[in-house]
Amino acid sequence: MPKIDNLLVVLPVCPAHVERLHAAAGSPSIAVRAPGEATPEDVRTADVIVGNVPPALLAHAGSLRWMQLSSAGYDAYVRPGVLPEDALLTCSVGAYGQAVSEHLAVMVLMLQKKLHLYRDDQRDGAARWSDHGVVASPAGAQVLVLGTGNIGAHFATFFHALGAHVTGAFHHLPAQAPACYDEVRSFDELEHLLPMADVVAAFLPSTPETRGLVDADFLARMRPGAILANGGRGDLVDTDALVEALESGQVGGAALDVTNPEPLPTDHPLWNCENALVTPHVSGFWHLPVTLENVVDICEDNQRRYVADEPLRNLVSR
Repeated sequence: MPKIDNLLVVLPVCPAHVERLHAAAGSPSIAVRAPGEATPEDVRTADVIVGNVPPALLAHAGSLRWMQLSSAGYDAYVRPGVLPEDALLTCSVGAYGQAVSEHLAVMVLMLQKKLHLYRDDQRDGAARWSDHGVVASPAGAQVLVLGTGNIGAHFATFFHALGAHVTGAFHHLPAQAPACYDEVRSFDELEHLLPMADVVAAFLPSTPETRGLVDADFLARMRPGAILANGGRGDLVDTDALVEALESGQVGGAALDVTNPEPLPTDHPLWNCENALVTPHVSGFWHLPVTLENVVDICEDNQRRYVADEPLRNLVSR
């Protein structure tokens, strides 16, 4: 049976969390560090790491047998040479659905109601009592979700409850449509789905197939004036093409928690697009307390599975 001898926990945990993780791992030697505070010596002695450490620090991870990421994304950890060849890697897919979906949904609602423009007016002492005219409603809106995992499903549930018609674009069509979607379609039909959508919301990982997917052609196929929301990875979007589409009005608004490049340079023209809302990749992280609880639940469950030699959740293929 697998055994954990030296556990390194790199999470902003409280004593009750530590007790749970310690017990689930079989009560090994345990080191607990806040994110960003793990040392090369911590990494060198750990045979299991729970939480994210900088990939460069893993050059010291000679004893590592398993790494449980606190993030849903794992791009930086599957690059050749980052982890020992035989080390297992798991992630925290399923922990961030509520936090990321709510953040992006509220951004979309702000754009629909032009609240970003009124906020700008509030900041500008010369034009506080202006009227920005007609607004849109989520009720009756056509919402297309790309990336139908945990985050996409939460986003779909939110807009479905507000009266939108929500379509999920699946790479592999489910036998039965999840209740949060009014309609499920194949991702291969994307060019026919885009012109019908008032909101296109993407929660896709970074893969060779998705990088640059939202290019000038994609944006031109969208319904004129529609809103693009991206809460997945910034490299999904050709940012220069998006700026052009926003400035021309082809895209009515962009709700972005991720950008390409990231961080977005201070002189980037996207900052000056009044119909864009940009936040600095903060929709997940630890800002919503339930996210940490979800991550600890996944880590605890996987530690019990590991010491019982059972299949791990969210195992990443390397």
